[in-house]
Amino acid sequence: MDQKINVFVWDMDETLVLLKSLITGTYAKAFNGSKDVQKGIEIGKTWENQILRICDDYFFYEQIEGCNKPFVDVMREYDDELDLTDYDFKNDGFVGASFNDDDNKRKLAYRHRIIAQKYKEGLRSVFGEKMIKSWDNLYQETDDFTDKWLSSAKACVAECASGNKDSIPDGISDSTSSRVQNVNVIVTSGSLIPSLVKCLLFRLDDLFSYDNVYSSWEVGKYKCFSLIKERFNGANVQFCAIGDGWEECEAAENMQWPFVQIDPGPVSTSHRFPGLTFETLGHYIGVIYGDSDDDDDDDDE
Repeated sequence: MDQKINVFVWDMDETLVLLKSLITGTYAKAFNGSKDVQKGIEIGKTWENQILRICDDYFFYEQIEGCNKPFVDVMREYDDELDLTDYDFKNDGFVGASFNDDDNKRKLAYRHRIIAQKYKEGLRSVFGEKMIKSWDNLYQETDDFTDKWLSSAKACVAECASGNKDSIPDGISDSTSSRVQNVNVIVTSGSLIPSLVKCLLFRLDDLFSYDNVYSSWEVGKYKCFSLIKERFNGANVQFCAIGDGWEECEAAENMQWPFVQIDPGPVSTSHRFPGLTFETLGHYIGVIYGDSDDDDDDDDE
C-alpha cells in the first residue's frame, strides 16, 4: 500500500504566533482589565523591532523587500550553483524589483540560497550570549503574558509532526507506522523574509523547514494552498488547514479541505492555545476524508 500523508497547513499570525493583537492591544483588552494592555503593546513592539533588525542584518531584507516570492525555492531554477563563499552581495549590481531579467533573477536566487542556509543554521549560530539571553527572556515573558500560547501552539505542531503515541484520532492513521507521514506547512499573509525570521524567533524552525514556509502576500492564500496541493498531491494525501482568518477559511473551503477556526479570545476552548490538540484535528480530517482505519480495512480485504 502507498504511504499516507497528512498535511497540516497552519496560518502563522494570530494562530501560532500572537503579535499583531499584542501591538494593537486587542489581545489584552479582550480580557476586560485582567491583563496589562500597555505591557502587551510593549512586548509586541519589542518583537517587531527584533524581526525587522534581523531581516535587515542577516536576510538581505533591505535589498529584496520589493521582490517577495511565495516560497524560497521558487528561484532555484535561476541558481547556477556558483560558490558564494567570497561573493560580494553589496556590490554585485543587484537592483531588486527594478529589473526582471535573468541576471537579476540569478542574483536574487543567490540571496535565497543564503537565506535557506541561514534558516537551517538557526539564530543561535549568529547571536552572541547576551542576545540569546535577551531573546530567551522575551520569549518566556510573551509566553507567560499569553498564558502559554506560544509553547502550547508549538507543542501541538510537534504532536502533529510525530503523531500522538497514546491516542490516535479517528481521522488519522498511526503515524508510528512507516505507511503514514505527517507534514506541517505554514502559509502566512506576511511577506516571506519576515515570516521566515518569525519562525526562527518564535522557535518554530525545528518544526517547519524553510521550504515549508509559504507567503501569500502577493498571490493570496488560495494560490498558496494550490501550490501545496500540487506539491503533495496524491490519492492518499489528506489536508487540514488551521487559522484565524476569513481568507484561509475561504481558501480551505474552495479546496474542500477541513478548516479549524482559531479563536484568540480569552474563553478556554479547544480552538485556541492551550486547547487545540492533534486529536481534535484528527476529528476534523475524519469528517471530510472518513476514518483512515476503515480505509485500511478495505485495502486489506
